[in-house]
Amino acid sequence: MRTLTTGPVGVHYGQLYVQSHEFVSDLGASYGGQQNGLCGAAVPGALFLITGLHTGDVGFSVELHDSEPPLDDAWEEIVEASFTPVGATTALVGWAGEWQEPLDLAEIDYRVRYCGTGMDAGHETDTTLDDEPLVDHYLLQFWPAPPQPDRVIKVTSGTAAYWHDSARQQPPPPTAEERAEAERQAELEQERRQAEARLEVETREWGGTLPSEALRALGWEAIPVALTDRAAAEAIARADAGTQRAVARWAARRAYEEARLTGHDWVAAALAAMDRGEELPEPFDTTSKAFDRAWGDQSVTKTLITTRNGRYDNFSQQAMAIPAIFEACADEPLTAAIGAVRVAVDTFGFGREQEFFAELRRTFPALADQAY
Repeated sequence: MRTLTTGPVGVHYGQLYVQSHEFVSDLGASYGGQQNGLCGAAVPGALFLITGLHTGDVGFSVELHDSEPPLDDAWEEIVEASFTPVGATTALVGWAGEWQEPLDLAEIDYRVRYCGTGMDAGHETDTTLDDEPLVDHYLLQFWPAPPQPDRVIKVTSGTAAYWHDSARQQPPPPTAEERAEAERQAELEQERRQAEARLEVETREWGGTLPSEALRALGWEAIPVALTDRAAAEAIARADAGTQRAVARWAARRAYEEARLTGHDWVAAALAAMDRGEELPEPFDTTSKAFDRAWGDQSVTKTLITTRNGRYDNFSQQAMAIPAIFEACADEPLTAAIGAVRVAVDTFGFGREQEFFAELRRTFPALADQAY
């Protein structure tokens, strides 16, 4: 036998604990399903210990045995439970963690015997000061043993009887299957709330109403078009692939016309290739080359526009237009149409959005016939 700790220890609210992990001192959970109400072992890796004294010092010893020690009938209260540390460090801990004494326990299964004497006297005394004698005393014994149900061995005090009766009224702890199901339900609820939050954000981004699935699948590419003219965006999404491709090429050409770029041979060649569905020639084989050519060609007219959000009034109209042809050549017809329309609206600039969409409807009457 080894004495792990001995001497007066401070208690508050008539309780102290053995902890091998961060433990929230929940009395109901600690005693759920138990017969004894003095040594709560229902929470894995923790013991909730009751004393008679409410506040002050009690006598306390902790022993570690190689095997089950004999019962000492001199103790007035005796209960047993099982305990398995779940961490490398186990300690005897005061209320709210105000003090702790390390206990040299291995991470194995133990049987625990909790013995007490003077519990009624401690309860009646309620509180002791530092210079007053100890009223109640306790012994906590550990020895290796497989888990088994807790039991009450000896009861003599009304205080202990009260706590035993209280423990027997606590609901049993959840089974492993019930805990797993509760965790699964909690995860599902978290996923549901996250999905709900994402949907709320997405709905707000679309102006308060989600679009058709076709537009929704395009995400940020379609949002500016839908916010500007939802009916036109939905009509494009419902159109057949041929119409979508035609819209894409028309919108790209209109963007270049507005930016006064179509009069240059190197631009005209690219637009013609776009119309034929061919690969774009230089400098439109890369976006960077196209921009470089536009800035380097002194014959290109430089014009400024106000951005569609009205924040900047010195944005290059040519810079706005250049991406339109690349958008129009996207593999998916709807992606091409929405992308080219988005760039064209930006190229028209602030305050001219509906001018563009009116022209779009005149050019493609089928889009005007489709109500949103």
